[in-house]
Amino acid sequence: MAHPLGTQPALRRTPLTAEERTRGEANFTPLVAQMLLEKGRFRVTAETPEMVDLFQAVARRVGDLLQRPVVSYANGRDIVITFAQQDAPGLTGQNAHPAHD
Repeated sequence: MAHPLGTQPALRRTPLTAEERTRGEANFTPLVAQMLLEKGRFRVTAETPEMVDLFQAVARRVGDLLQRPVVSYANGRDIVITFAQQDAPGLTGQNAHPAHD
């Protein structure tokens, strides 16, 4: 279908299937764990609630894998996953989501 000059069709996002989500969690977990160990944080664009949920699940798995508390912070565009600060009050704002209970 032709689109008027200079316009793009609206982007349609297809929800992840259960299998894709499971694979995503499994495949991103070692990458995020490696980045946390090397750099102390991992940042990725997560513009949809579905992607935020996926990376929060990855953060929980990383915390379990590394046996350290991990938190994730989402702002509607990006999500940052990092190690939790043990004695840092004020990190539990509205956008902070503990990833490891």
